Amino acid sequence: MVKRILNYLGWTLFAILLGFLHMRIVLGPVSKSETSEFTFLNSIHDFVLLYVGVIIGCIIALLFILLDIFYLKKRVQNNNNSFLIRLVIIIALAIIVGALHYILETIANVI
Repeated sequence: MVKRILNYLGWTLFAILLGFLHMRIVLGPVSKSETSEFTFLNSIHDFVLLYVGVIIGCIIALLFILLDIFYLKKRVQNNNNSFLIRLVIIIALAIIVGALHYILETIANVI
């Protein structure tokens, strides 16, 4: 049981890193300026990167854990490539969640 929890904790940390990566792609790099107004905007940029990146990463992790518990555990139990299959699945989930976030934010203007 502890091994499974630590395994899911590792996948959760990886999903949060994927959420940060998505937000870094959406927000772009931080602008380099020495004036005080841009320093304030840089702090807002960093806050949004952390806050929304963690939320998106947790959504990816939750979807992956549910998919792993109810579907993948039975399918890849005795497979030698189970780590690779799980890695591809979590990256695919990150792409789907990132695309959905982009569509809802930019095209549908819901977020």
